[in-house]
Amino acid sequence: MRRLSDILQGLLIISAFLLMPVRELRAQYDIDHFFIRGQSAMTDGRYMDAVNNYSIILRIDDSLYEAYFFRGIAKYNLGDFAGAETDFNKAIELNPVYTLAYHYRAITRSRTGRYDEAIADLDRAVELRPGYYGLYFSRGVTYFLSQQFEKAVEDFDRFIIREPRDPDAFLNRGASYLFLGDTTQALKDYDRAISLNSSDPEGYIRRSRIYYARYRLDDALADLDHAVSLDTANTFAYFNRALIRYDKKDYRGTLDDLDKVLSREPDNSLTLYNRALILSQLGDYDHALEDYDRVLDINPENVLAYYNRSILFTETGRYHDAVEDLSKAIELYPDFANAYMNRSYVKNLLGQHASAEDDYRTAQAKIERYRTLTADSAGRAAFADTSRKYDRLLALDSDFARSGFNDELLQNRNVSIDLKPMYRFVIASGVEDEGESMPIMLSNRYRDDRLNRFAEQVPVEVTMSSEPPAAGAVDNSRLLDAVSKEASRTGDDRMFFAEALIESSSKHFNAALSCYDKAIDSNPGEVFYYINRGALRSEMIDFLSSIESNVQVLTMDNAGTARARVSDGAVRTYDYSEAIADMRSAAALYPSFPYTYYNLGNLYCLSNDMPEAIEQYSKALDLYPALAEAYYNRGLVLIYVNDREKGCIDMSKAGELGLSDAYAVISKYCDRE
Repeated sequence: MRRLSDILQGLLIISAFLLMPVRELRAQYDIDHFFIRGQSAMTDGRYMDAVNNYSIILRIDDSLYEAYFFRGIAKYNLGDFAGAETDFNKAIELNPVYTLAYHYRAITRSRTGRYDEAIADLDRAVELRPGYYGLYFSRGVTYFLSQQFEKAVEDFDRFIIREPRDPDAFLNRGASYLFLGDTTQALKDYDRAISLNSSDPEGYIRRSRIYYARYRLDDALADLDHAVSLDTANTFAYFNRALIRYDKKDYRGTLDDLDKVLSREPDNSLTLYNRALILSQLGDYDHALEDYDRVLDINPENVLAYYNRSILFTETGRYHDAVEDLSKAIELYPDFANAYMNRSYVKNLLGQHASAEDDYRTAQAKIERYRTLTADSAGRAAFADTSRKYDRLLALDSDFARSGFNDELLQNRNVSIDLKPMYRFVIASGVEDEGESMPIMLSNRYRDDRLNRFAEQVPVEVTMSSEPPAAGAVDNSRLLDAVSKEASRTGDDRMFFAEALIESSSKHFNAALSCYDKAIDSNPGEVFYYINRGALRSEMIDFLSSIESNVQVLTMDNAGTARARVSDGAVRTYDYSEAIADMRSAAALYPSFPYTYYNLGNLYCLSNDMPEAIEQYSKALDLYPALAEAYYNRGLVLIYVNDREKGCIDMSKAGELGLSDAYAVISKYCDRE
């Protein structure tokens, strides 16, 4: 199912181009050309391409508020809400009466849970353009999300007066009525939405929930059967149908529906939990335990999963495991009287009678305290209620605006993400650089006379890159033979450097290192020799870790990036000091070369010195503000050290500079309400 904010996005993002006033043609051809390309990319859903084109426009003329606005929409669709808001802010700064910028900034702020600011933006937009009724829809959504349901109804009323055939407005007003406790009006709105669009499963799913609440199970089941027939991939429909089938004691049908959900959403902890309960009731303890294990992998703070798994452990004679689970449940919820009671029982089975007696007394004390609580506070001590059963299926609440089960799940976010690699000279692949296909004035390519002069003097064609040369780009064996003979004959440091490049491209690390040593001995003042030797030394460590089945990456847990875990559980830490020394030498020889500091950032990160890594990336960006990889890697480190806001801003900038991988990171670590 869709969230109200997602419904709003679908309505308004698509219509943005229709609502946008026609921009006056500008004198410069390049601007018009990139505007057309940007709008075409937006229409096709190629939002990264759109960001790139609007960024080019803003390099030409940073006073164009429309370019900021459209780039903000593209960033929003990429999940980069911080970046989108920054662009909307700039559009408003340049044009304080730009209604659409207020509107979309409000959508963005609402998406990130800043409802008061969103409503203020929408109020301002309504003042500027009271005849634009889409604003009332958006404000109704925001009022709903901020739980101001009466105001939400009022705004949806205003919208429906002008747009009486919009089914989404009735769905949203129905949800608002539902939270106000008016199921009759909610049902009427859902009926109306279905009559306006009978091919949308959304209305049937929502209406089924009201039927279910009224225990009209057959009507609810009929609606969900129809919803599934309209959309066989709708997991929310299957989930709700599973609840109804369970109440009708159709346990196999329930499992079938839950299986369908999990086939599409294998980490849906709510569904896994419910399936575990049913499997337990059917006596399939092994598979039930597997589901509880997966639930706790996803959400290690799920109290009921520990509690119910302990019951299975007790049933199967695994008493120590049962005590451990019950202890964890108590740790998470110290007032859980039933957990104390069950732990007392299991401890008695283990012969731990004194400890069992202590648990029993604690449970009784908590039960007595629970009984003295007023009705208003009883919910806070629900786990002390010994009359309550904890083996019932868990249903979603009446918030029909949820998208899937996002609010019920705590997804496992301990995901490893590679740093972007270090820069060094590599043998050129012969492939034309994409940056050269655009006008020189628009390219972000770093230009350095010293670098260019050095590259021209190397006897093979080279380029400064963070990526390895393309496979088969050169005939390594023949080229190596020719260069090696010339290096031996002349002793020219450039020849030794070229020989090192060829050897390293074939993973002949020791031979390459020897060649770099010879080049540096011959010409100790050449900065690029140190950069390449330092990068090679780091690459050798990475290669060593890979053949030991380790992966050295920046992880989002607290393990530390310099640590590589091996299969026997040991931890090995690698020494990057020689590589750091080479980069430091390069920085001393040529302090204004940004890639040296970028490389140092990587090396300090791999050495688990995060503050120094951040400082080095910052130095690189001071020298070269368009170095997207430096924003990306600094963003990862900032997220790692829990400075998520700054890290996500860096990721947004990396994406803006054309690094599309940044948006995958943003979607994982920055899209948090």
